[in-house]
Amino acid sequence: MIAIIDYDAGNLTSVARAVTHIGFKCIITNDTKEIGKAERIIFPGVGAAGSAMESIKRLGLDEAIKEAFSSGKPILGICIGTQVIMDYSEENDTKCLGIIAGKVLSFKFDAIRENGAGLKIPHMGWNRIILRKRHFILSDLKEEDEFYFVHGYYPAPDDPAHLIGTTDYGISFPSVIGYKNIIATQFHPEKSGRQGLAILKNFCAWKPC
Repeated sequence: MIAIIDYDAGNLTSVARAVTHIGFKCIITNDTKEIGKAERIIFPGVGAAGSAMESIKRLGLDEAIKEAFSSGKPILGICIGTQVIMDYSEENDTKCLGIIAGKVLSFKFDAIRENGAGLKIPHMGWNRIILRKRHFILSDLKEEDEFYFVHGYYPAPDDPAHLIGTTDYGISFPSVIGYKNIIATQFHPEKSGRQGLAILKNFCAWKPC
């Protein structure tokens, strides 16, 4: 069973629908016991880092997520679920979970304007992933594949070894990061059509070393 963590950050039904579509059982839950029993965890979300962390702490999910990571359970972060696994977010000046060392940075308008005339913040729409290292869940990725983004912030891990993929949007920013048994995407695989479903299916079969 896959636990999709519910911390009042929305976007859960579409993730559950996608997981069910590819043939896996899942449950949307904020019950720490259910999360503890799950074989895998998907940690999605939309919204702001500050309110997300408030809900996570209020529900006791911070310790449940850290325990799942320590146990070696496969975890997939999506969008805000990717950002709050870092140490700190510039959004709302927020202390995060600290699973992967690094910060969450905002797109700087001047840099975006200088390097990509006409680009807007937040970044909304389809874009490609440039692989920086191999990872099982991206094993079916084709150069022309595009994924759906909607965000004004992005993760910036301290250790280059945790960088798996980047995307160009005025600047080159980390769009896939990972460490041990956690893998996280700034884009939304559940909204990214065939290629997004392929990533979810690979995650459901992934056996971290």
